[in-house]
Amino acid sequence: MIVYGDSISGNCLKVKWTAERLGLAFEWRETSVLTGETRSPAFLALNPAGQVPLVVFDDGRTLAQSNAIILHLAEGSPLIPADAFVRAKMLEWMFWEQYSHEPYVAVVRFQMAYLGKRRDEVDPKFIARGEGALTRLEAALKESRFLVGDDLTLADVALVAYTRVAHEGGFDLGAWQAVNAWVGRVEAELPIRG
Repeated sequence: MIVYGDSISGNCLKVKWTAERLGLAFEWRETSVLTGETRSPAFLALNPAGQVPLVVFDDGRTLAQSNAIILHLAEGSPLIPADAFVRAKMLEWMFWEQYSHEPYVAVVRFQMAYLGKRRDEVDPKFIARGEGALTRLEAALKESRFLVGDDLTLADVALVAYTRVAHEGGFDLGAWQAVNAWVGRVEAELPIRG
């Protein structure tokens, strides 16, 4: 399979890490969002939404949206809990990540690290909601080693992607000690380099 992704994107990296963790063979095609590669006619023919990550499977089928991709890749693996309720809790965190975490933590990071904005130029609402998301994670991670118990799941993969680089958006993880320790645990479980 071919994975189109941008290495600056946590959404893309979680696909890469999941595939690597599961030992799946894939070709990574670096596709820059900053230079407009995702808006080229060739890329739009593969994904009309013009977004990465995108997976093209060997049979030609395509799949977009990071959490959909990692769910598909991890089907039947220990990264998805067998118990229906625990699996639903994993999904709860994954949906929350895309709605209440990524739009704030990742967006503040992108604006500062890649668009060159100072923190005082970023919408204060985004900063406050990012801090709120990290505080929510902190409360949950004071209760368990991983987000849904004692084992790594896709919830951890999804949420670590942007949490681990939150400092690039001015979020000091030292203020969230349980989150900071969890990032270390997840990084130790995944093939994260750098």
